[in-house]
Amino acid sequence: MSDKRPTTDLDPRYSAPDAVPTEWDTARDRLAAAGIYWLSTVRPDGRPHVTPLLAVWFDGALYFCTGEEERKSRNLAANSHCVLTTGNDSADEGLDLVVEGDAVRVPEDAKLRRLAEAWVEKYGEEWRFEAGDGAFHHSDGGKALVYEVAPVKAFGFRKGDYAQTRWRFGPQGARR
Repeated sequence: MSDKRPTTDLDPRYSAPDAVPTEWDTARDRLAAAGIYWLSTVRPDGRPHVTPLLAVWFDGALYFCTGEEERKSRNLAANSHCVLTTGNDSADEGLDLVVEGDAVRVPEDAKLRRLAEAWVEKYGEEWRFEAGDGAFHHSDGGKALVYEVAPVKAFGFRKGDYAQTRWRFGPQGARR
């Protein structure tokens, strides 16, 4: 996968009168640099589930990992639709981002090895994983499944000079 260029729209209802849309490159760089993300999934009974986690931006998508028996993994097995968010807690500065998409498991060991290196590059040696048998393996014996979320639609909420931007990726994003 490569970075796809989305269509970009400013929502004037939630933007300052002279606001301009946030460029996708700015949002993408913020997604890549963020330390913590919040993953929202849906439980089998329809209730939401939200949890913080680490993720990396790699080749046009966000990637995260989780244990096979964890709630988020079980939710995604039943319903792959999810939302990843990141930003800051300031009311008057920064850029909050929301990425909608479907979490798809990454089983290819070659790709997992490249992703494992991306984790170390971003988060340090404490987050070194070995890749094999379709999963990440940690030195403590833990196993984690890796998921890819390619953006279908994303939103940026720029604070300070307030601008709400929407990015849509391909025909599927236009329908959501």
